[in-house]
Amino acid sequence: MPPSTLSPRRRVAAVTLLIPVLVALALWAFAWPASRTAPRDLPLGVAGPAAATAPVEQRLEHRKGAFDLHHYADEAAAREAVEDREVYGAVVVTGQGPKLLTASAASPVVAQLLQQAVTSQASAPGGQVATVDVVPAPEEDPRGAVLNTSVLPLALAGIGAGAAVTLLGLRGARAVAALAGSAALVGVVTAALAHDWLDAVPGNRWAVAGTFALAALATSAAVAGLAALIGRAGIALGGFVIMLIGNPFSGASSAPEMLPEPAGAIGQWLPPGAGVSLLRSVSFFDGAAAAGPALTLTWWAALGLGAVLLGRALRERTGNAAPATEPGPALVG
Repeated sequence: MPPSTLSPRRRVAAVTLLIPVLVALALWAFAWPASRTAPRDLPLGVAGPAAATAPVEQRLEHRKGAFDLHHYADEAAAREAVEDREVYGAVVVTGQGPKLLTASAASPVVAQLLQQAVTSQASAPGGQVATVDVVPAPEEDPRGAVLNTSVLPLALAGIGAGAAVTLLGLRGARAVAALAGSAALVGVVTAALAHDWLDAVPGNRWAVAGTFALAALATSAAVAGLAALIGRAGIALGGFVIMLIGNPFSGASSAPEMLPEPAGAIGQWLPPGAGVSLLRSVSFFDGAAAAGPALTLTWWAALGLGAVLLGRALRERTGNAAPATEPGPALVG
């Protein structure tokens, strides 16, 4: 039932009930993952001879379900695994005691958690664990605040672009051109701020700009595509999925493996989570593990733009078929 057909009392009741429901959903979406942050099958390497690493592995496995342990022959292999984003860190067993390899660029929160966990679980009481940050976060942004806070502006930009294309009546190829052009400019502007000015997202400037642009396009195309298929309600549906599911489930502030199940997995299938993962890979790890999130964003963009074109084709077919059903003029005898 359209809002214009509702009586004033029903409109008041709808607003009165709708706002608390939205607040409850938002609180659940953002507060639930934050309040349940803990490692869940977090990939962690253990390097050294099997006999030497066995006690370390046993201590770490006491935290059931916390770590997904990977064994490596030596420190060099463990370093390579960290740099390739196979694991978030690794415990190397040496003659002088355990050494911890971390990658704060992958997640400062996880790096700190590993230091605490390995110190308490893998070392002797009162002992010290030497820590080496293999892939450090940038000095200008050691806590990853810029990358974390970039999720919301990109989501808003994508939703805004998708809504604008719909409300301005752009269809077909014109809508696709507007969405692509907007995303490209978002990528250039965002890279200029985060890469050039704040120096918080290193790596190749154009690769970073392309990542931002692809993330924005995936969101805007999804919103515009839904709207092209189901009408303006698609804007609300797309905004709901991106803002209240994709944003808090992205794992940007920690890691997908730190979120309660299945939030982390769901987040990586949505544009915000895939965008953050791709940006980390491109910025800090020379593109390691970038294929998965890049493919996810590409599919969202392709399906969304395809829906925009399909919606135009369906409207044209409906418009062409309508006159054929109208009765012709009566013949005068």
